[in-house]
Amino acid sequence: MTTTDATPVRVLIADDQAMVRGSFRVLVDHTPGMTAVGEAANGTEAVELARRERPDVVLMDIRMPDLDGIEATRQICSDPALSAVHVVILTTFDLDEYVYAALRAGAAGFLLKDTPPSEVLTAIGVVAAGEALLAPSVTRRLITEFARRPEPARPPSRSLDGITDRELEVLGLIARGLSNTEIAEHLHLSLATVKTHIGRLLTKLHARDRAQLVIVAYETGLAGDRRRGA
Repeated sequence: MTTTDATPVRVLIADDQAMVRGSFRVLVDHTPGMTAVGEAANGTEAVELARRERPDVVLMDIRMPDLDGIEATRQICSDPALSAVHVVILTTFDLDEYVYAALRAGAAGFLLKDTPPSEVLTAIGVVAAGEALLAPSVTRRLITEFARRPEPARPPSRSLDGITDRELEVLGLIARGLSNTEIAEHLHLSLATVKTHIGRLLTKLHARDRAQLVIVAYETGLAGDRRRGA
């Protein structure tokens, strides 16, 4: 996906392998409506470049020297000055053991490093537009990972106080991996109404995107009581 606006989507590439960085840079720079604004070989460089360049999207490797991609993501996503910067985690393995932590740190989603070039470009465009890079199939795999984990030892950092019954229904369906269209059909609502509910959930729960909503649903126990085997 590319953009038709005059301002190109600005992409920062962070990976400790020069060949990987170079491949992504060539891909981005040869795509109309996109431009690479820098390369980082470690997490520290990624944070510094993100603060200096203010990219729209950061393609962030997880395993890097000096500062890993998870901590770099946390520093970027927790900085109010970088609220418009969206991080996409690059991983070698589907549901890498660190992906959950990266999503909690604020990442908008993740890509496999062997993702076809056209899908990488589409993903950059999706995230730059403020959407989470969690297709329903990816969300379902994330849910499987949540179900495998033990109950959290500490209380959730966010509560569902102030969330309406309808919003709770929508949040629960998001956590089950349903798309907006599927949610609309399930609840007999218009697609526009579903999007409105999701927007309100993002605001009330201080969540950056859909990925964060899935995490909130599981950490607060909304998405099934595992003690009952739900």
